Amino acid sequence: MSMLNFPPKRDELWERIRALPAAQPLLARLDGRAPVHLVGGAVRDVLLGGTPFDLDIAVEGDAAALAASLGGKLRLHDRFGTSTVLLDGFAYDIVRSRRESYARPGALPDVEPAPLADDLLRRDFTVNAIALGLTGEVAGELNAAPGALEDLRARRLRVLHDRSFIDDPTRLLRLARYAARLGFEVEPHTRELASAAIESGALQTVSGARVGAELRLLAREDDPVAALSALADLGLHRAIHPGFGLEDDALARRALELLPEHARRDRLALALAARGVPAAELAGLLDALAFEAEDRDVIVAGAGNAAELAAALRAAQAPSDIAAAAAGAPAEAVALAGALGPEAEARDWLERLRHVRLSIDGRDLLAAGVPEGPSIGRGLRAALAAKLDGVAPDRESELARALKAAGAPQ
Repeated sequence: MSMLNFPPKRDELWERIRALPAAQPLLARLDGRAPVHLVGGAVRDVLLGGTPFDLDIAVEGDAAALAASLGGKLRLHDRFGTSTVLLDGFAYDIVRSRRESYARPGALPDVEPAPLADDLLRRDFTVNAIALGLTGEVAGELNAAPGALEDLRARRLRVLHDRSFIDDPTRLLRLARYAARLGFEVEPHTRELASAAIESGALQTVSGARVGAELRLLAREDDPVAALSALADLGLHRAIHPGFGLEDDALARRALELLPEHARRDRLALALAARGVPAAELAGLLDALAFEAEDRDVIVAGAGNAAELAAALRAAQAPSDIAAAAAGAPAEAVALAGALGPEAEARDWLERLRHVRLSIDGRDLLAAGVPEGPSIGRGLRAALAAKLDGVAPDRESELARALKAAGAPQ
């Protein structure tokens, strides 16, 4: 967008806020309230011409009372006094404006109520240290930390103080995420501070669960390849594990292009980045990062088995061979294997073959006299292979193939 008239005038900015679908249910319930401000990334995105959907709200007053009064589904987070309100399909994080202090590097902060100006100074990067008033006399009024609007105009990421990455090393991963998402440059001194924090082992002062949460957010970006590349650009990938990191952007983009629409791009992206982690260590690493079991298993399957699966797909002579090779493999692993060479076979499995279903089932074989036991499964597998290969096009031929493989009298 043009930066010739940046920031927008107050009236124009207020109209942008009022037009946000996410703001409308909130604004309708804020009349007459104490000063309430939209803060953080949502303000940044509005200033850049975007349409944020999840809004962060800072209150110079009783945030819990405001949250309770909105009438939506309420979830309280006692550690920091934050409330999340779900209202008309939108999410609002509501917190009392505060200042933070850190008892030690990497610790969760201690917080106390403070004016809005202090609240802005506790944030990660200047471009997120901006607030916009939503009520009464402050409606449409911008408040920003020093340099915030200038950095936003220049499209650069800068920390607010030199200990930022030491106090909260998860900001290192956020730096990579924002650099990729926004296409912003990292300000040189901030890059120096990031490099020094990484070199000093700052990330090891944070729990694995917090690092894993940031890593999962990074992989869920619209362009996870760019996000993981930004991680490497900062030298942060090796701080997660010496073998972790995206080594081949072109391979990653081929794999993501093969992935079906409803499969998990984040899991595939992390599997691609984890290919250099020794198989014996990968599951333990993901457990240490507090990955859920299903996520862990898919990432391990993709990172550890892709080369073997690619070889099996490459050797397939018929659709049934493709199905046999890919049987039991998650879609993410098949897409990664396909990107390694057998793209046509992987695509055929992902888009067509895995959806093929028989017209018969075990009950049909039992009714035809096949005894319960392994012969039922053997017969159904043979029928499916025949259907995949086009030699069992109807129910009758499926049943004939199944009975023959099960050893039933014809």
